[in-house]
This record gives sequence, C-alpha cells and structure tokens, in this order.
Amino acid sequence: MSLVQWVDFQTLGDERGGLVAVEIGLDKAVPFDIKRVYYIYRTESGVSRGYHAHKKLKQIAICLAGKCRMVLDNGKHREEVWLDSPTKGLMIQDMVWREMHDFSENCVLLVLASEHYDELDYVRNYDEFMSLVSQ
Repeated sequence: MSLVQWVDFQTLGDERGGLVAVEIGLDKAVPFDIKRVYYIYRTESGVSRGYHAHKKLKQIAICLAGKCRMVLDNGKHREEVWLDSPTKGLMIQDMVWREMHDFSENCVLLVLASEHYDELDYVRNYDEFMSLVSQ
C-alpha cells in the first residue's frame, strides 16, 4: 500500500487567475475537521524540516508556491514525492514519519491539521517511532 495519498482541490478560477476553495466534510476534499492551519516559508537553502511523526494527528500538506520534497515512512515503507502544485494536497496519516527537504527559494508550504497543537502527540525520535510502529 502506498503512503502517498493525493487530495485534489478543484480550481475555480477564470481568466483573472486561479482560485481554490478548501472545504471539509464527507463529500469535500478534506476528510477531517480542520482545527489548525499553519504554513512554512523562507526556509533557508539546505535546511530540512519535519523529522517527526504524530500519534493521532492527520494532515494535508499543500505547496502554495515553489516546491519541496516530502519523505514519508511508516516503519515498513519509505516513499518520496515532490510537492509542487497549489491544487494537490498530500494526505499524511497518523504514525507516519515525515521529513521535508529541498525547499525552493520561494516555497510556501501550507498544512491543514486535524487537531490543535499538542506536544504530547509528537514522536520526535526515529528509534522511538520504529519501536511504536513495530508493536
């Protein structure tokens, strides 16, 4: 089973430009209630981010501008994808290790989260992550 699950957002724009609406609900693109939204920008060249998993949190990452490379790892499989479209989101399930690399100079990465920030939900050590997913 692939770790890469894309969420396609409908483009509603016209000759004036693009417009994407993010809606939640059973028949909408986002399959969870959004409780937190944040974005990453101005990441310095050569800097990688992430290096953690979440015990319960689900996320959708959308690259609004530029691009970055995402690595997903569930303890058995490791996959890499490029995020480079404002109309495609990458669904990141709970207990998936994530790393973000190779940010372009103009990269803006938006993240929609299913829960509010909770430090206790983070698994920041890869060995601990591997121990948890092998149980």
